[in-house]
Amino acid sequence: MRKDLIAACIATITLAMPAFALPPLQSQRPELRPTAGLTVVTASSQGTPLAVSRSLRPMLRIAPGTAVPEPQAVVFQADFTAWRAAFRNRALAQGIRPETFDRAFAGVVVNPRVINRDSNQAEFSRTLWEYLDGAVSDVRVSNGRAAMARHADTLARIERRYGVEAEVVLAVWGLESAYGAMRGNSDIITAMATLAHEGRRRDFFEAELIAAMRILQAGDVAPRQMTGSWAGAMGHTQFMPTSYLAHAVDFNGDGRRDIWSDDPTDALASTANYLRHHGWTTGQPWGVEVVLPQGFDYGLTGEGTKRGAGFWRRQGVRLADGGQVPDHGQASILLPAGHRGVALMIFDNFHVIERYNPADAYVIGIGHLADRIAGAGPFRGAWPRDERGLSRAEREELQRRLVARGLHSGAVDGIIGPQTADSVRRFQASVGMVPDGFASLRLLERLR
Repeated sequence: MRKDLIAACIATITLAMPAFALPPLQSQRPELRPTAGLTVVTASSQGTPLAVSRSLRPMLRIAPGTAVPEPQAVVFQADFTAWRAAFRNRALAQGIRPETFDRAFAGVVVNPRVINRDSNQAEFSRTLWEYLDGAVSDVRVSNGRAAMARHADTLARIERRYGVEAEVVLAVWGLESAYGAMRGNSDIITAMATLAHEGRRRDFFEAELIAAMRILQAGDVAPRQMTGSWAGAMGHTQFMPTSYLAHAVDFNGDGRRDIWSDDPTDALASTANYLRHHGWTTGQPWGVEVVLPQGFDYGLTGEGTKRGAGFWRRQGVRLADGGQVPDHGQASILLPAGHRGVALMIFDNFHVIERYNPADAYVIGIGHLADRIAGAGPFRGAWPRDERGLSRAEREELQRRLVARGLHSGAVDGIIGPQTADSVRRFQASVGMVPDGFASLRLLERLR
């Protein structure tokens, strides 16, 4: 299951970014978002346009101008029919009623476009700052504040019930579906059946299909109204079926856990419930921007080093505005773009957001968008905009060269997670570079 989740999540990460990749804890929701460049208009409660926005969860997108192969003219439905018959037996053995299965699969055939979208994902090298330029754009912040005003009473009740701040729930909504404007219109049963039949992640998608049919069996939604992304994520905040079963709630009391309708109440409450379940601490920031003093020991950076506020204060770490770093328990110093970029002190709530999507960029996007919706300004620090992201081939080369030097014992998979970052620090220290763990082109050239 963990390997299936990793494979699925890798497909969702637009960031082939230098220092961002999947940490050990994996997302349960491996969907992709609509094609890049698709814009939508978020309307006010009076029906007037507020602003143009688009979904910017850090997923893989098809770049403008990229040729997308046409679906195959002939799809061998006989194979699908045989798989469906065998899967029906497996589903019934797990408690799905025959009538539920037959209603769910009525008219369902292989969708070649789903296979093409899953198989023809281009490789992009997108930096964190490029991602944040869109994820936390002025438009998205403005739309978030407008949504806060429209749903103030509902969000206040959700916050009281689950202890998750309204702006955090709004930020998830904003990145997942542009505040409900881009929920996806793919038939979930068709999409996941296609991917299960295709076979590369059969176990994963069959498990999600079973969960989807449990949802149908409970009467929360009709089969053809169960819509979402082409890879199975549903509703305003894009729950996979298994996550829905575990965390979705009927907050408006209408007898259904409805995350699909225009009313976002159940979806927002379900998101808060999800975060609470995974350990959200009320009042604790996800992270704060800090400034590191001259002579700081960069070997202390990274998620593997957690210390209390007193320790960091003694090291000379200050808030970006000059104040003392807050005491919210154990914290780490994260340098998402190396020592030339923004420095963050991250707390346990950072890792709770990782449960929604494990890409560091997504977590920072959620956290920073939430802060901006609540009234904070942009990051004060600069980004090294002269850097470019590494391609997958370059990231794999970097890992191979670290392995060859005896500095890395992890996988050569192009995923720059905490283990690779630690290996990078060891190499940087050994050659007199600042050991910030940043897997940059300059570092790769030095390794070469």
